[in-house]
Amino acid sequence: MRIGILALQGAFTEHEKMLSKLGADSFEIRQRADFTKEISGLILPGGESTVMEKLMGESELKEPILQMIQRGIPVMGTCAGMILLAKTVIGGESHLACMDITVERNAYGRQLASFKTESEYGGARIIPMVFIRAPYVANVGQGVEVLAKVDGKIVAVREKNMLACAFHPELTEDTTVHSHFLHMCNTMNC
Repeated sequence: MRIGILALQGAFTEHEKMLSKLGADSFEIRQRADFTKEISGLILPGGESTVMEKLMGESELKEPILQMIQRGIPVMGTCAGMILLAKTVIGGESHLACMDITVERNAYGRQLASFKTESEYGGARIIPMVFIRAPYVANVGQGVEVLAKVDGKIVAVREKNMLACAFHPELTEDTTVHSHFLHMCNTMNC
C-alpha cells in the first residue's frame, strides 16, 4: 500500500512520519507526474487552503485529485484539507467541492486561539486533538457520518471514501485517525 500526500504546503512531513510509524509507505505529490505512481490513498494536509488551491491550480493537480476521489480512492483531509473537500465553505470559496459538508473557516479564531483537547472519535475512544486556526463542520448532508464533536461542534466526518477532520491528528502521538484511514485504504482497494 502506498499513500500519496499532497506536499505543496502545510503539515505533510508530519503525516509521512505518522504513516511510517504505522508501517505504511508514502510519497509526496508535488506535480501531475506523481500521479503515475501506484496510489492506495491520498492525504490532503493542513496548511492554508487558499494557498493550497492556488498551488494545485498552478501544478495542474486539481483534476487528477478529483478523478481519484470520483474513482473511489480513499482521501483524508485534515484542517485545510477538510476545507478543500467541502462542498460549501462559510467565509471562503469551495475548492474541490466533493464532500457534502458545510465548513466554517477559521471557526475557532486566529492562530493565538489554537488549542489542544481530547474527545471521543468514532464512538470508540478518546483521542488528543490539536486545533490550529481550525474550521468546524456547520452542516452535513445525507450519507455523511459524524465521527467526532468538540463542544457540540462537528470536527470529524466520513462520507463514502472521504475522511475529514478539523484537527491535526499528525501533531499527536495517537495513531487512531491514521489507522482508520489506512483501514479504509485496505478495505476499499480490494
